[in-house]
Amino acid sequence: MLPQLFVNYKLKSVAHLPWRAFMYKAFNTFIDDVFAFIIVMPTAHRLACFRDDVVFVIYLYQRWLYPVDMKRVNEFGVSYEDQENEDKPHED
Repeated sequence: MLPQLFVNYKLKSVAHLPWRAFMYKAFNTFIDDVFAFIIVMPTAHRLACFRDDVVFVIYLYQRWLYPVDMKRVNEFGVSYEDQENEDKPHED
């Protein structure tokens, strides 16, 4: 998730990481933490598992800090504003 933080900072937006992918990464981070407590492992490796939590908290802060840019075009070439305009009925 660390490269994602740099991308978010450079673009000042979090629109390019959908909630579904974010929740998958959050679940993966949680599972790593659980196993860091359950399984006997060296302390250095256990601390490395918690390093992901710091990155996760920073990502949550970026999610709060940067608004979703509705004008930005996604990977399919469509912006949110274009979708909203297509959904509205045309008044003739």
